[in-house]
Amino acid sequence: TKSIMSMRQWAYMTFGDENAIQFVAMATPEDLKANAEFIRLADSFVEVPGGKNLNNYANVEVITKIAKEQGVDAVWPGWGHASENPKLPNTLNALGIKFIGPTGPVMSVLGDKIAANILAQTAKVPSIPWSGSFGGPDDGPLQANLNAEGTIPDEIFEKGTTRTVEEAVEAARRIG
Repeated sequence: TKSIMSMRQWAYMTFGDENAIQFVAMATPEDLKANAEFIRLADSFVEVPGGKNLNNYANVEVITKIAKEQGVDAVWPGWGHASENPKLPNTLNALGIKFIGPTGPVMSVLGDKIAANILAQTAKVPSIPWSGSFGGPDDGPLQANLNAEGTIPDEIFEKGTTRTVEEAVEAARRIG
């Protein structure tokens, strides 16, 4: 609701026409029954299956299918649900549809605690000791440049993980 209102205000201030951007919303039967405001604010809507969010708002296949069928230029996914799934911007990009949000690789790195910590350490952000505090340059914190896919290289990522009890005990010993 707030996003549609904000984008309409931006369109009015930028283009002198609040309807310069057309909004297509996804709506579940539950949303329709509740007469949800975002549906009233949208120019049109497509009904999607109700129930748990894997049927609708968290379902990348449903979202991208509707986006393609409706011929949209861009998708803003809201908060939560599929908005945190790197598969959504990657799939939309492959379809030539803009994703209003971070790229899939950025979402992947920042959405993973190990990768996000390695990225933070690479940027010299102070962090609390963890299993990835060792194994980097001079046995210091792990550091990595993003690979061609925009993610932490697997071999660096794996150094930050503990997969056995013995590895966890050793990491705990080193951390103190």
